[in-house]
Amino acid sequence: MSQPTIRLAIHDPVWTEIRDAAARLANSEPVLASLLYASVLNQSRLEDSLAYLLSQRLSTVETPALAMQQLIEAAFQDDPDIGAAMRSDLVAVNERDPACKSLLEPLLYFKGFHALQGYRIANWLLRRGRRGLAMYLQSRISEVFAVDINPAARIGRGIFIDHGTGVVVGETAVIEDGVSLLQGVTLGGTGKESGDRHPKIRKGVLIGANASILGNIEIGECARVGAGSVVLINVPANCTAAGVPARIVGCAGSDTPARDMQQQFDTGISPETGSDL
Repeated sequence: MSQPTIRLAIHDPVWTEIRDAAARLANSEPVLASLLYASVLNQSRLEDSLAYLLSQRLSTVETPALAMQQLIEAAFQDDPDIGAAMRSDLVAVNERDPACKSLLEPLLYFKGFHALQGYRIANWLLRRGRRGLAMYLQSRISEVFAVDINPAARIGRGIFIDHGTGVVVGETAVIEDGVSLLQGVTLGGTGKESGDRHPKIRKGVLIGANASILGNIEIGECARVGAGSVVLINVPANCTAAGVPARIVGCAGSDTPARDMQQQFDTGISPETGSDL
């Protein structure tokens, strides 16, 4: 006689925390109850929750929500690494953003997080040879979230995109694990050249708001780029670059700038005279 199949429950502390927060919020804010039940409390796992939320935001009359949801669910099913990266991104937002009070908030509301997860689905499509649909999804993500990430870019996990508006990531850009970047950041090329032409952002880098990093250059591990800078040169590991054009102005201030999110630093320039100290 055949033995019964035993299904082991998989403990997911991130999903458990999100569901608990959703239940509390549904009790305290009845106006949000329908949203919370549809997107979280009636879902069986975090992947299903995100598939529902993204499909609602990215769908159109021509590409309805159900078809979009099934596409996203298929990506999670085919490549479990997408779900693992998504959890790392959620934790990164919660740890690094002082405005974030729970793991539930970025899942429901933060468009930087939503755009990044949409990119992960578009990247999966591109890797499966479905370029047309990948490019369509990139276009919808840009239209809805104001974040434009080429599906061919290579992005690690534990990524925090704060606010998100105006972020642009080019086709051959690389963003390694544990990077934080703020609104308006551009990882772009420098002209019409083809081939490998976009920046390589190594682990643990912090990039300030509206910084532009242009060309096939490298920002070394745990380096820091000041807000509004235009970076055209390699930045060594554990250093800070700032200015237009950017120059190296000192060390990164800590061993973990992307986690610390410290964007004030001593440039070595006197505020009174504008000259070197």
